[in-house]
Amino acid sequence: MTDMMIVVGTRPEVIKMAPVIRALRKRGKRFTFIHSGQHYDYDLSRRFLEELNLPEPDHSLKVRERSPAAQTGRMMIKLEKIVQRERPELMLIQGDTNTMLAAALTAFKHNVPVGHVEAGLRSYDWRMPEEHNRRMVDHASTYLFAPTEKNRENLMRENVWGKIYVTGNTVIDAVIQHMPMAERRSTVMSRVRFDEYILATAHRAENVDDPTVLREFAETFMEAPAPIVFPAHPRAVKRLRQSNLWMKLTDSKNLQIFPPLGYFDFLILMRNCRLILTDSGGLQEEATAPPIRKPVLVLRLGTERPEAVKAGFAEVVGVEKQKILKALGSWLENPPRLPEGSPYGNGEAGEEIAKIVTEELG
Repeated sequence: MTDMMIVVGTRPEVIKMAPVIRALRKRGKRFTFIHSGQHYDYDLSRRFLEELNLPEPDHSLKVRERSPAAQTGRMMIKLEKIVQRERPELMLIQGDTNTMLAAALTAFKHNVPVGHVEAGLRSYDWRMPEEHNRRMVDHASTYLFAPTEKNRENLMRENVWGKIYVTGNTVIDAVIQHMPMAERRSTVMSRVRFDEYILATAHRAENVDDPTVLREFAETFMEAPAPIVFPAHPRAVKRLRQSNLWMKLTDSKNLQIFPPLGYFDFLILMRNCRLILTDSGGLQEEATAPPIRKPVLVLRLGTERPEAVKAGFAEVVGVEKQKILKALGSWLENPPRLPEGSPYGNGEAGEEIAKIVTEELG
């Protein structure tokens, strides 16, 4: 029997779980570490874990299915065998991907308590697969580690049956812990051809799979009032090529396109940019971390991170070119005075979660 099982699948999950893993190891807690292989291959994931000084997984599920249902089902079948053999006292998971849903349901079916890191986020946008997953995971969890008071209120409103703890978000811990590593290892700034730039990302299916929205984004990047650095997500590249927009972007002198970048390079790009344009959820949080502190324009119709908006770090500007460009001009001409602290905590969420888990397991 092991104290607990920690399950990750995507890079953001690894990044956000890293502070918890470090805090648990410091406390001498034993755990089985599982990687599902969701989103990228095992060799790349091992290298990524090594870069962050994290342990090699005890198990890799190496799931290759593309269909969300098949992917979730295959992970559950593989996880069940490990759970039956290891008999953990707790399953600790983070986020809202198919990996997390599979892990939560498997643990729930075997009466293993689930601890959900980053519980209570809600977009109220049913087009998002993550919204389905996070709701089901929260209702299957025994311990819910809510980053903010707003997240706790969401959970209370839904009458979840688990115990709720407001801990802060581990992504702030991660930025603080990993920035020194990034400064030592990243050379990305030597490749940026602009003295000042806006950092832009786009990857969400509801955006890049919509030809109209994709064109609005492409035209925004080419017409922006300051140069754009655009690390292009494979999904976005595929859709841009299909929409005959890719060559226009690559020819634009206002735009520098990078292939997908590593975590350290991305941290450095965030730290050195003037402003961030993104449809990512995680970047809305990372931008508020003290080592970064950058304003964010959210290229979506809503956000499950309202705390960043309320604190003055972010503004939801939608997906129409004219609205985005207007907001860009306004924020560049009159840069906002950003708070010194993050609405997502002080960088001690991992320690708090480790403390709670230790006390609960006894």
